[in-house]
Amino acid sequence: MQRILVTGGAGFLGSHLCERLIQRGYDVLCVDNFFTGTKANIFHLLAHPYFELLRHDVTFPLYVEVDRIFNLACPASPVHYQRDPVQTTKTSVHGAINMLGLAKRIKARILQASTSEVYGDPEVHPQTEDYWGRVNPIGPRSCYDEGKRCAETLFFDYHRQHNLDIKVARIFNTYGPRMHPNDGRVVSNFVVQALRGEDITIFGDGQQTRSFCYVDDMIEALLRLMDSDKDFTGPVNLGNPQEVTMLELAEKILKLVGGKAKITFRPLPKDDPKQRKPDITLARVKLGWAPQVELEDGLRETIGYFKRLLKS
Repeated sequence: MQRILVTGGAGFLGSHLCERLIQRGYDVLCVDNFFTGTKANIFHLLAHPYFELLRHDVTFPLYVEVDRIFNLACPASPVHYQRDPVQTTKTSVHGAINMLGLAKRIKARILQASTSEVYGDPEVHPQTEDYWGRVNPIGPRSCYDEGKRCAETLFFDYHRQHNLDIKVARIFNTYGPRMHPNDGRVVSNFVVQALRGEDITIFGDGQQTRSFCYVDDMIEALLRLMDSDKDFTGPVNLGNPQEVTMLELAEKILKLVGGKAKITFRPLPKDDPKQRKPDITLARVKLGWAPQVELEDGLRETIGYFKRLLKS
């Protein structure tokens, strides 16, 4: 039985990953400091004989014996990562150093959950893995953007210097059940505002674009990447290439939720990307992966989750 460590395992993506790993028959160690993760996300797993929860901050060393490591620990929404930007950078950089050190010691394969934010506000569209990005190194988002870029540097240096078995995933916007209702991400913002009958707030003119991947598709991609040939390290873009404007997204959610909510506009935050769309050619070729869940179907599941959450 393989022993799998998931850092950030009580978070949005991490909890879904832990669930899938348990279903696969693995012995799962979930590590989280609960800065943004919650026990509610993994409550249904706590009684499982092959699931273990450890409260730990990855900025401190961890000594465990496992076969594989998924390093997902880091706040991923602007509201959360800007609340304590120094800690965000520490989580990305010190966390990477500690998990890479652990992987080196126990000779484990390790996957880094990087992000499309390494591309910044891109001048290349759609974004391919060989694009180096356009990131403001001293802006309000740089604690996350540059922290993740540095983590990628560390992963590839450990790979070159120590022949460490690494995988690097650049995750684009992902949504679905277990998103935090107050995380400031556009899908959760729009859905919660619509369900509460509040005006939906769009920053900018609503013409900026994003691409949204449903969580089930993303977890499948991460599992395929972890299982891929040793010589394929990535980085690899994981996301949905179907591009929508913020205005289109708001209108879809209003239609699905119903009610009398209206759309209002506010100024665009500093360094907010104008467009974001992954080129997933590499994922298609190397992993045989592409998203399967249509946006409206995924939004229905997400809206249902937030309805239950708000009622409780």
